[in-house]
Amino acid sequence: MFQNSWMPTVFEDFLNNDWMPRANSTAPAVNVKETDKSYVMELAAPGIKKEYCRVAINDEGNLTIAIENKQEHKHEDSHHHYLRREFSYSNYEQNYVLPDDVVKDQISAKVEDGILTITMPKTEPKEKVTKAIEVS
Repeated sequence: MFQNSWMPTVFEDFLNNDWMPRANSTAPAVNVKETDKSYVMELAAPGIKKEYCRVAINDEGNLTIAIENKQEHKHEDSHHHYLRREFSYSNYEQNYVLPDDVVKDQISAKVEDGILTITMPKTEPKEKVTKAIEVS
């Protein structure tokens, strides 16, 4: 069982703060899971195309996720000569502080079935060195 104090505090701080209320409809739902080899972040982005997602490491070494969602629904009724278009446009951008054990140059991202999945590999755990030191 892995215990990591980074995930609860960083994501609790992100999700529960004054400048971004939890009820904000433009913020996607976020799942974060940890395995022995990586952290995996999943963001709900129904109908999103990969062309509208940007994932990067910024100058401070933080993970930046930006999603731009553009949709147009067109409905024509030839019997009454009505034309209706519904545009939907929303942007989401957020920075996440990464834990020290993430290999930043090996982060990968993909969009599949309306979910943006970001995989952040961990560094190999360093072997603990035990050695008797001779006292002189």
